[in-house]
Amino acid sequence: MKRAPARIELTGAAEELLRTLVAVHGPVMFHQSGGCCDGSAPMCYPRGEFRVGASDLLLGRVVEDTPFWISADQYARWRHTHLTVDVVPGRGSGFSLEAPEGVRFLLRSRLFTETEAELLAAHDPLPTGADHRS
Repeated sequence: MKRAPARIELTGAAEELLRTLVAVHGPVMFHQSGGCCDGSAPMCYPRGEFRVGASDLLLGRVVEDTPFWISADQYARWRHTHLTVDVVPGRGSGFSLEAPEGVRFLLRSRLFTETEAELLAAHDPLPTGADHRS
């Protein structure tokens, strides 16, 4: 069976910022609980300081083995899209680790191609917070 395409990835700028945050704070995690479209802001927390819910889904792991979790409600809306984490100037939420840097993480999305969607459908369901802790 062919490998499923990634559901989540980082731009170069987001990868660089994430590496900086990990160097300062240790292992981190992302969680996307709100937002409906491009421009939504995932939250970045020190790993272990945010408890994922039993129905949250693990979209994947990015740089530094960083887990990216999404709430079940958000996944229901975005399951057909590939998400890319970018970084842009401006302050995001005061709770996300990048806020003091004067930038914020931001999601960009595109629809999966028909081939990508078929490959994803052929693979096991995503792990949930009930199955796995970050």
